[in-house]
Amino acid sequence: MQQKLPKIQRVGFILKPNSPQIKELYLSIKEQFARRGIEVLLSEKSAKMIGESGIAFEELCLVSDFLVSLGGDGTLLSLVRRSYGFDKPVLGINAGNLGFLADIKIDEVEHFLDALFEGRYCINDRMMIEGYLRRGNGEIKEFYAFNDVVITRPTISKMARIDASIDGAWFNTYSGDGLIIATPTGSTAYSLAAGGPVLYPLTKAFLMTPICAHSLTQRPLVVPADFTIELHSPDAVVIAMIDGQDDYEMQIGDQLTIKGAKIGAKLIHRSEQNYFSVLREKLSWGSHI
Repeated sequence: MQQKLPKIQRVGFILKPNSPQIKELYLSIKEQFARRGIEVLLSEKSAKMIGESGIAFEELCLVSDFLVSLGGDGTLLSLVRRSYGFDKPVLGINAGNLGFLADIKIDEVEHFLDALFEGRYCINDRMMIEGYLRRGNGEIKEFYAFNDVVITRPTISKMARIDASIDGAWFNTYSGDGLIIATPTGSTAYSLAAGGPVLYPLTKAFLMTPICAHSLTQRPLVVPADFTIELHSPDAVVIAMIDGQDDYEMQIGDQLTIKGAKIGAKLIHRSEQNYFSVLREKLSWGSHI
């Protein structure tokens, strides 16, 4: 059975950071929600940015029926990660540029709200990465990622060497600028720029894409999501970037462990959304004859 929202009464908004000019757009969209009887709440940080009243982010997640990101894909990505433990669906309204994730355009909001109340929408379950960094002294730092985990060299003059194991068995040493471990959602982000393939976003798999490998035999690899990937650098410090938003310095002896999270992220989309049409539009593929 297709997943639906149990009720549509209250929604929590998060706005693109450092963008006070978005206020007028937010107030216009808020009015469209209010006309349909939906109470709109605003996160404290976003509210402060535009001079409105707001509530703490944790409370926003607790009391909202779903969450709305008003901005670009980066704003939605941050919201998904921060709200992950609350298990709330997220809707992306695109006030940015590319918009792979935040796919509702500004001029489509009114139509989408009509469809929302008529049940003409879907909630996609997107794979999340669950991981932890184990320090040589036993300290553990846990994290979740929606797009990717990137291990890269600390400076441009250095080369990264990364030993990779799957389910405890070593299988490769990557030498070059680094390695990307992406979810299917993240396959259209950094991994795509590094030469990785596009994966359908509801696939359950990891994509391992080397960055500027020092050997032509190092190719992207797709790994089922029920495997555990372990990574470490045998001879130098490297940097682990989580969704391009958090970073950890990995010393020799530190190990990064990555697996598929048991619970995915929930994204709200239009029922008529066609992922392949989105790819064709965003990546300018082909021509219609």
